[in-house]
Amino acid sequence: MANKITVAVVGAGGRMGKEVVKLVLGDEELELVAAVGLSDAGTDAGTLVGLPACGISVVSDLEMALVESKPDVMVDFTTPQSAYSNTALAIKHGVRPIMGTTGFTPEQIEELDKQCMEQNIGGLIAPNFSIGAILMMKFAAQAAKYLPHVEIIETHGDQKLDAPSGTSIKTAEMIAANREEIRQGNPKEEEVIEGARGGYYNGFRIHSVRLPGVFAQQEVIFGGYGQSLKIRHDSYERAAYMPGVKMAIEKVTGYTGLVYGFDHFID
Repeated sequence: MANKITVAVVGAGGRMGKEVVKLVLGDEELELVAAVGLSDAGTDAGTLVGLPACGISVVSDLEMALVESKPDVMVDFTTPQSAYSNTALAIKHGVRPIMGTTGFTPEQIEELDKQCMEQNIGGLIAPNFSIGAILMMKFAAQAAKYLPHVEIIETHGDQKLDAPSGTSIKTAEMIAANREEIRQGNPKEEEVIEGARGGYYNGFRIHSVRLPGVFAQQEVIFGGYGQSLKIRHDSYERAAYMPGVKMAIEKVTGYTGLVYGFDHFID
């Protein structure tokens, strides 16, 4: 068997982090060498996710974990506040970052890409790892060529920290690349309640819904003369993202530079 890809999981005690730990521990081609979490330090990573003990204890110091374990890849599902610094730290130590955390600015992405190039390693920032969601984005980008009037409605649980979602922003960017900017709606339109029309992007609107009991949904609605087209994707549980995370771990080792968007890994 070829050498396993060694992986550090950051945010190991979080809801997504636990799924990644399970993925790595259960995959014969991957090896967990570090687990980082602020509130679970000292706990065995296997025990943390309901599996037999694996001998890897959760630690709270990311840099120490990277230096001591020397992983090939770091998978991070933490918070927007720590995303940039965690990514830069991984690149500094020659570790390929795979970031499921959103909240990066275009300037930060450009700077991190430069750092990856200098270290001759690849990296990935992915607002969404669901293969179905990526196909939804690609289909929406294609539809925008022919139906340029569009709005996006994204729905997540009420504990999500950022709005609009990284997935909806990435979808909007892909749509904008395939259409001229059109300021939609009546030019005399007036919002009676501020924000009722959603966030403005390239002439169209993104609406963010946050409710308890909801996991993740996104619908892209196109309107034309006498017709409409709706492209929708629903995620029902976090395990849906794990095939994409596995693909990212495998493919990032063949890249140089920082890739923004999992769609670049799907033909």
